[in-house]
Amino acid sequence: MLGDNQYGKAETHVVRVTKKDGKGARHDLKDLNVSIALAGDFADAHLTGDNSKVVPTDTQKNTVFAFASEPMGEIEDFGIRLARHFVGEFASVSRARVAIEEFAWERIHDHAFVRASGERRLATVTCTDAGTWVVGGVADVVLLKSTGSEFHGYIKDRYTTLQETTDRVMATSLTARWRFRDARAEWSESFPAVRHALLDTFASKHSLSLQQTLYEMGKAVLEARPEVAEVRLVMPNKHHFVVDLSPFDLANPNEVFYASDRPYGLIEGTVTRDDAPDAGLAW
Repeated sequence: MLGDNQYGKAETHVVRVTKKDGKGARHDLKDLNVSIALAGDFADAHLTGDNSKVVPTDTQKNTVFAFASEPMGEIEDFGIRLARHFVGEFASVSRARVAIEEFAWERIHDHAFVRASGERRLATVTCTDAGTWVVGGVADVVLLKSTGSEFHGYIKDRYTTLQETTDRVMATSLTARWRFRDARAEWSESFPAVRHALLDTFASKHSLSLQQTLYEMGKAVLEARPEVAEVRLVMPNKHHFVVDLSPFDLANPNEVFYASDRPYGLIEGTVTRDDAPDAGLAW
């Protein structure tokens, strides 16, 4: 039997330059990676090779570029327009999911930019005839605090070598996704506010574990932003180990560290409102 299936065009990289009228006017830049996945009445394509109900992935790519010729708005707006187009335009499509990542550029001139950090803004829009679900997010946000973090009181057995500490470096590469209550939020206001709540909590809350910090970060978002129903966080622990300098007759009062890239602890968790609406097809 044929099970669940979907198909689409992945990672269409579209760059949109918005030019203002007038000589020397400022330009705006949006740099997006757009992935589309369609589900629906496509069994014949799999079972008999009948493609009469298939929207070619090349058409999906062209649609991204065509829609980019109009004002794009925020990436949530762009994703909603694309997803609703595929469901509304083609009878064979019952579900469209559009995942977008936006790369940040910093302005250095009216029409010149420098690529910012590796951080990416995320949006995933899922659309059916029954509704539209929106998930925002951010990825590859590298964070570090040089104090204000402890780790002790854990289980110890014959394989435990880790020493307890009341003062350590805590670092992570954050990926966070948050589900909106509906598809009508003020996207341009919401994203920076959610991001601020996440980063401010990481920086300011004294931590007894990365798990505790994860929960406090998700909680802070829900307390600050009523449009958000649920937050999912992935926080790998970028370990920083104090280097033993005693063989060189040198002291090291938590100032010189070895940054280990692997293996690493991987902390994941979800924080949800008590009255959050059903997630439906959001995830």
